[in-house]
Amino acid sequence: MQLTATVTANAQVNTTKGNKQVVNFTVAVNDSYKTKDGERVKVTEFIRCAYWRNPATAQYLTKGAVIELYGRLGVDAYLDKQGQAKASITCHVNDFKFHGGSKKDNAIVQQVTPDTPVTEDLPF
Repeated sequence: MQLTATVTANAQVNTTKGNKQVVNFTVAVNDSYKTKDGERVKVTEFIRCAYWRNPATAQYLTKGAVIELYGRLGVDAYLDKQGQAKASITCHVNDFKFHGGSKKDNAIVQQVTPDTPVTEDLPF
């Protein structure tokens, strides 16, 4: 699946019991349609994402960033506090790329891709 979406909050790196790190973040996908009456309805879907390949990329997944995601969609079903059945859309992200931003941001993206190891001594 391929999606273009907006990151809703800064990504967080979490560590599993097996000492593997995962980047967790949420994106918003906007859509719209017209009803039979011609009224335009805007819809926003929120998708929880997990990216396992390089936790150092979390620093670039910041609120407002527009990214193109490649991955597998899924659904998590659960019961809320009132016992009501709920579900959320998830994406197991295989890869992503950034869209937009300043020239400085674009230079960073060209230097650091999701597969590139990131060290603390970067020149920016």
